[in-house]
Amino acid sequence: PALGLFLFTIARDPLRIIILIAGAFFWLVSLLLSSLIWFIAVKASDPRDEPLQKGLLIFGVMFSVLLQEAFRFLYYKLLRKAIEGLVALSEDGCSPISIQQMAYVAGVGFGLMSGAFSMINLLADALGPGAVGIHGDSQLYFLTSAFMTMVLIFLHTFWGILFFHGCEHRRWWEITAVVVMHLAVSGSTFCNPLYVGSLVPSYLLMAAAAAWAYLLSGGSAQNLRRFLLCK
Repeated sequence: PALGLFLFTIARDPLRIIILIAGAFFWLVSLLLSSLIWFIAVKASDPRDEPLQKGLLIFGVMFSVLLQEAFRFLYYKLLRKAIEGLVALSEDGCSPISIQQMAYVAGVGFGLMSGAFSMINLLADALGPGAVGIHGDSQLYFLTSAFMTMVLIFLHTFWGILFFHGCEHRRWWEITAVVVMHLAVSGSTFCNPLYVGSLVPSYLLMAAAAAWAYLLSGGSAQNLRRFLLCK
């Protein structure tokens, strides 16, 4: 599905490709910074203190989420300046791409880079040593991880639309809602290996975020009905 989003809505437009790559770069920088801080914290702590190590892991995940959203805000500011420059350079005084389209493409960029790193971690685990489930654990690790990767890609896309809309119209509660949803989805992964505890809430939040983003983008129930009926 993520590849389909890229091929059918982004790949044919060079400007959208640039925005997507830049968005992926912003997400990557946020991950590197949060990983560095977590690595320093782990090295400075006692590795034999299991409660402390678990607390540091939770701190690392929550801090990474907040840093990602901070970089999403910085990227919005950068794109806002870019639109002003495009308007100044255009002959008709109009930008070739709207802020709503930028929000969508930036969200896809965040999501694709997030998904790419998730897949790299999965492939690294698949190389061994050992086999999944050999000690009685769930053998659905790779399957559920793939579904979790997919939902995160879509969530980043929808969060990008919601976040940019909140920034554009100064609706800070929309930005807060995005941060809270991101924290909730990331926090639900601590329920693993009880995968139902992470997948079900994540997909429910994805459905809610998708409907919200659809309405903010100008969608309506009538348009959705026409699409489903191919009218």
